[in-house]
Amino acid sequence: MPKRLAQFFDRSAVAAVVVGLIAVAAPLRAETAVPQKAEIEKIVHDYLIANPEVIRDAIDELDRRQKVAEADSRQKAVSQSADKLFSSVNQAVIGNPSGDVTLVEFFDYNCGYCKRALDDVAKLIDGDPKLRVVLKDFPVLGAGSVEAAEIATALRLQFKPDKFYEFHRKLLNTRGAVGKAQAIAVAKEFGADTAKLEKDAKSPEVKASIKEVMELADGLSLTGTPSWVLGKEVIVGAVGYQQLKAKIDNTRKCGKTVC
Repeated sequence: MPKRLAQFFDRSAVAAVVVGLIAVAAPLRAETAVPQKAEIEKIVHDYLIANPEVIRDAIDELDRRQKVAEADSRQKAVSQSADKLFSSVNQAVIGNPSGDVTLVEFFDYNCGYCKRALDDVAKLIDGDPKLRVVLKDFPVLGAGSVEAAEIATALRLQFKPDKFYEFHRKLLNTRGAVGKAQAIAVAKEFGADTAKLEKDAKSPEVKASIKEVMELADGLSLTGTPSWVLGKEVIVGAVGYQQLKAKIDNTRKCGKTVC
């Protein structure tokens, strides 16, 4: 390999170069003279055979860039949808309604990871009197989840926040599949007007509320539950109490989830 070309293929830059070479391969075949094309292909081939770890580095770098781009896109979506994310009339607010930090949770009543995260949320609220938590019912796990979301959303119109939170915890802790029947049964335990509840569950207001959450989730590129929004960061998955608490503490300390 010529000395200057060897310097060009320095490890610090080669990952990006390989990705670029892959992207231009097709046009190269069509536009480059055969001898020149063959020489370039041989140089690249020989280098990659001698240094196969470059492929791994290139893939890692591409993955890093994609994650950065995804995080940037989500931050923009959070800023553009801030009113509906944090202050919509179509949401349940638990904890301190005037809290200084707001944690938004997208959940599904049939989500096993959400059931696990329920204890994390309860522990955060119990230990932090200034925490405001917004619940976004995001029914992505089938028809039963949609039915449960309709009942829960309608019940929010009947119950005060503290009582709705009790219902929410009981329904989310229900074993087995959760649908309309299970949601109504739990609501009845807490004294809900079930006739009104079934009627309201099909109302335009309830449908608009669920539609709003689905559109927010789509804008944030959320595909599963639980997912969280804290400040401008989107957090995906049941990351656990310690990570959520650390991010909440940082938000108070410096206005960002990572100081």
